[in-house]
Amino acid sequence: MTHFLTKTFIATAAFAALATCAFAQEAAPWELKPDMGYAYDKDGKTWSYKMGTNNAGTLLKGAKKVPKGTLFFIGQNGQLYMRSGPYLEGDGKFKFGSN
Repeated sequence: MTHFLTKTFIATAAFAALATCAFAQEAAPWELKPDMGYAYDKDGKTWSYKMGTNNAGTLLKGAKKVPKGTLFFIGQNGQLYMRSGPYLEGDGKFKFGSN
């Protein structure tokens, strides 16, 4: 019986920890690195790649700068979107967050 209660307690604690993380509303900076490439593939998966310098010219050809003030998000359909323009209220709160 003690073994069952221990497992139940551990499962409950793990669920509570996950639920707490899911409801966190704090913004956190991305840690993008200059020597890494980040990809969003045709299946909607994200990848990171260690980059070299031997094909840097080819990589930059056709590339576009991302404007400052751009918001990236996944829509309800699972598609990655970007939105340029204001996404913060005057007091610094996220416009599109929960109440």
